Amino acid sequence: MALPKAMRLKGHRTFDYIHKNSVKYYGKLMTFKIARSNPKILVSHKNVYSLDNFKIAITISKKVSKKAVERNKIRRTLQAGLLKNFRQENNHKPYWLLVNLKANNFYNDKIKLLEEFEHLIFKSGLFK
Repeated sequence: MALPKAMRLKGHRTFDYIHKNSVKYYGKLMTFKIARSNPKILVSHKNVYSLDNFKIAITISKKVSKKAVERNKIRRTLQAGLLKNFRQENNHKPYWLLVNLKANNFYNDKIKLLEEFEHLIFKSGLFK
């Protein structure tokens, strides 16, 4: 199950903003970068209804796997984990989340991947 379009982050200015203005949470398998939303950046993407809502981007380097199929499987697994914990009241939190996976040989262990993902979500305080 993919994320709804309203929840996805896009645009290089968005990612530059997150890299410069974020609070970082580190795990063994991934890094979270959380920044307050800046709706002015997204105005050019014509998504005027949900500019100030919670949004997420999951980036997976080619160092994790050279195959796009594998990277997409990992991305879908993390998105399913997010949607399992997601409640509609969290959608109104004005934060942007960038998830970066580290290059390890872990992507076959989905249980560890999801456990760390959920741990970092709750550690960051995004979801209670």
